[in-house]
Amino acid sequence: MSNTITYKRLDMKTQDNQENKGQSRRNFIKQSGTVGAGMMLMGSVPLFANSKNSEEKEIIDMSKNIKTKGYAAKDESGKLSPWEFERRPVGDDDILIDIKFASICHSDIHQEKGHWGKQQYPQVPGHEIVGVVAAVGKNVTKFKVGDRAGVGCMVDSCMECDSCTHGEEHFCERGQTLFTYGNKTEAEPTGISQGGYSDKIVVRDHFAVHIPEHISFQEAAPLLCAGITTYSPLMDAQLKVGEKVGVAGIGGLGHMAVKLAVSKGAEVYAFTTTADKVEDIKSWGVKEVIVVDEQFKNMQAYAKTLDYMICTIPYQFNVTPYIMCLKPGGTFTFVGMPEGSEITINNLMLAFARVNFNASLIGGIPETQEVVHYCADNGIKPSIEIIDANQINNAWDKVVNKEARYRYVIDASTF
Repeated sequence: MSNTITYKRLDMKTQDNQENKGQSRRNFIKQSGTVGAGMMLMGSVPLFANSKNSEEKEIIDMSKNIKTKGYAAKDESGKLSPWEFERRPVGDDDILIDIKFASICHSDIHQEKGHWGKQQYPQVPGHEIVGVVAAVGKNVTKFKVGDRAGVGCMVDSCMECDSCTHGEEHFCERGQTLFTYGNKTEAEPTGISQGGYSDKIVVRDHFAVHIPEHISFQEAAPLLCAGITTYSPLMDAQLKVGEKVGVAGIGGLGHMAVKLAVSKGAEVYAFTTTADKVEDIKSWGVKEVIVVDEQFKNMQAYAKTLDYMICTIPYQFNVTPYIMCLKPGGTFTFVGMPEGSEITINNLMLAFARVNFNASLIGGIPETQEVVHYCADNGIKPSIEIIDANQINNAWDKVVNKEARYRYVIDASTF
């Protein structure tokens, strides 16, 4: 298969649960922890740190709020504009990251437009964040200044409950998972967490992952959400080589699901409503591409064919035709989050299909580190287009209109 990455800077004039995860993964996490412990190097922590996000060096007083530049939504219009704000000082368990790239997820659009509920503004979206560690708190041993680091969909939790201490921080039993943007927090000067469409971020060290040298920042960014969101349920499924896997919706998440499933030896069937994506999808090593028609007639040929299907579609749609493509006893996993976070299913048809239906969120920090290493080691690269900050609004429109190919990545030097 081909996992060639596409780099393209747009012209403004023409822009258009752990027990079931298998022994191999537990071994991976144990090995990763051993390696990480061996790499923990740290000297005394400076009061001041150099930020190298721009050509000129900026001296940052870690004891004070961190001045930050970014793009924020100011209301439910979904239009972003430049905004200067402050992040909390670098605490004893924190790291400061000079952001290099941050990519665009459809979740950013849903949340800022209030599709999932009322929001507090201004709000900076973005949960696919990569950069360089510029400062570390005195208790930090996981990172040192100069390390490559990434931040995904969450930035804190209680760190004491069973879920948090077993690599499932996103399922914190005390309900204290702090997602990367839009969550209320007294720690931040703005009163809410602010995301990665910005030039800096302060984050608890546990919630950052290492970015290996053998993957570029821009390639790594989409792995922090699109990568882990699809990798986690695919790993839960414990796919065997040759099993038939369907991927519904070939966008930012879907194209990663295809590449990951193919890399695991699955026979992949890609379902898309966008005909001009066919050649791209074929190049990723799929078995077949099905361009879904409005009446779903061409899906009937795939009835009771698939062992597993992962659905990334972020809109309301007729789920039944997709479920009917699965064999009795097959599994359908929903990772797309439509407006209102609700879906409609014909329960009678689901019962007749005898399909296991579930949904998946993201993955914990150990598993997020795992997917980054897996993709770097196996050459699994997202297809991306690099944009400047002033192109974000246009890029959002393209995502909504299914024109993204396939993940927009923002150059943070342009904030």
